[in-house]
Amino acid sequence: MVLVDTNIVAALFVRSAHTSAVQALRERDGVWRTEPFVLIEFSNILATYQRARYISPAMAQECLSRAQAFLRPHFLSVTHEAALAFAVQYRTTAYDARFLALADQLGSRLVTEDARLRAAAPDLTQSLAEAVALPP
Repeated sequence: MVLVDTNIVAALFVRSAHTSAVQALRERDGVWRTEPFVLIEFSNILATYQRARYISPAMAQECLSRAQAFLRPHFLSVTHEAALAFAVQYRTTAYDARFLALADQLGSRLVTEDARLRAAAPDLTQSLAEAVALPP
């Protein structure tokens, strides 16, 4: 089981500089846990890519559909109260705090390429490179 942030999910479904490492992470562990909010953030990424003409509308819909099918069976939610508490404690957005609260709840570290989030909560986060380098 691996806990992932939106930027890791995005690289799995839309080609980026991190796609190869993200695919390696998925091959190592096919059970990805995350907060349902990930689909809202991922939808924003897809909308941005579509507006920039990086992907087509059909591709955006396909990516979203595939992400939902892959992630939904392993969703875990945190309360709004927990997200608020973590946002205050770690001085992050409430969006990011949802993932931190989930990491704390699971006793796991969130895989994220968000350097500011890793700096704010190093005890609850790890980079993609760190996650891929860990023994299975």
